[in-house]
Formats: sequence, C-alpha cells, structure tokens
Amino acid sequence: MLMELFAIDGIPDIKIGDKLSYLIENDTELIDGDIVIIASTIVSKSEGRTANLSDFNPSPYAKSIATKLEKITGKPKDARFAQAIIDESSEIILDNPFILSRMNFGHICVNAGIDQSNILSHDLLLLPSDPSKSAAQLKSQFSSNVSVIITDTCGRPFRYGQSGVAIGWAGISPQRDWRGKSDLYGHELEATIQCVVDELASAANLLMGEGSGGTPVVIVRGWNFGNFQENQNVFRNYEDDVVRKALERWNS
Repeated sequence: MLMELFAIDGIPDIKIGDKLSYLIENDTELIDGDIVIIASTIVSKSEGRTANLSDFNPSPYAKSIATKLEKITGKPKDARFAQAIIDESSEIILDNPFILSRMNFGHICVNAGIDQSNILSHDLLLLPSDPSKSAAQLKSQFSSNVSVIITDTCGRPFRYGQSGVAIGWAGISPQRDWRGKSDLYGHELEATIQCVVDELASAANLLMGEGSGGTPVVIVRGWNFGNFQENQNVFRNYEDDVVRKALERWNS
C-alpha cells in the first residue's frame, strides 16, 4: 500500500472570516478520498478565537494558581492567563506544577491549549471551541469528497518532545478496533485500539513544522484502509480513566 503526504504552500496569514477551504483549494487540486489535515492555529484565527489578557478578570482561584506556580517555578505568573485557562476549561485537573485541564469538547491538555505565539494582533490564541464541528463545516465547503482533521501539538507523559494529535475530525472514523481479531500467530488481540486520526495528525505534523517556516495544511492521499464505524470517541471516559483519577487524588 502507498500513502502520500504533501504540504500546501502559500497559505497566507489567516484573519477572522477567511474561508480556509477556498484558500486551500486555490493552491491545490483535491480529489475524492483526500484527507485535509489543518493546524488548529489557522482554524482559530479564521473563527476569531483570539483574546487579550486584559479581557480576563482573575478570580481568587486564578490568583491562587498564579501564586502557587510562581513559587514552584521562581518565575512571575500572570493570574489573568490562569483565568483564561479556567474560562476555556470544563475542569481543572491539575493546578501545579503546571495547569492541566479538560476542554469543553473533551480534550485534555496543558494550559487549555492556549497559544501565546503565532499571533500578532492579540495576546492569546484559543483553540476552536468545537473542533469537530469546525471540521464538519470545512468538509462541507470543499468541492471534493474529502475528510478533515484538525490538529494541535501536545506533550506526552514519560517522554520529551511534542507530537501532533487530532482534536477534531469529520468524514473519517477516528479509531480502528482490533480486539477480537488475530495477530500474525493466531493469538486473539484483547486490548489493541488504533487511533487512526492521531497517527495521521502526527505524520502530518512532520511536514507542518513548528517554526516560522511552518505550513499549516497537509494533504494525505491514498489512505485507503477502510472506514471503520467503531468507537467514535478518542477522549477517554472518566469512568475508565485511571490516570486522571490518580492525578485528581494527588492534586486534592
């Protein structure tokens, strides 16, 4: 099997209201079956998901978090930034030695995924409020029958470095469940669930890059491993998330 990935050059600096589907199709000819992988930064910019620190009035809890982090790191911490994280989160899981929160759409990440880089007009760039809804809207705007994945970069426990992950998707089954099938030697697989959208996001991130020369859109062509209508949620349920429960006990 052969799969091709290529970055789209020429995407301009995105502003609120820009139609990403037009800009992408203006630079490349998409075909049915393509997967359009888009960095969350430009989705957020097009949707106006920007803010300034002056927009946030820190609560006592935000001030306590900032004070706590300043003691731990020895560096000044802005309580307004802590408040921005609180406002963008449905739950604060850890408030030290860093802020780990759960987004309203289920994603768990550091600092609610708020970016203080890649933006000039404001202090903060927020994640899309509903990335899968954004992906579905983008999918409907393309002239070809494509899938859409919106990505962000996240750190990983027990490892240095960041990797691309999917935070929203449309037109593609996010996982393939191998449980009940056999391995090469006929043994039944009991725990293997392949997160297809994360693997594609990570591959695309290699081409996107992180610096000033980064390209925020990558096309995947030739991925034809089937459409598996199985578990559609990559965000683990609270009931079976033992790591999250352990972190909450540690932070209490």
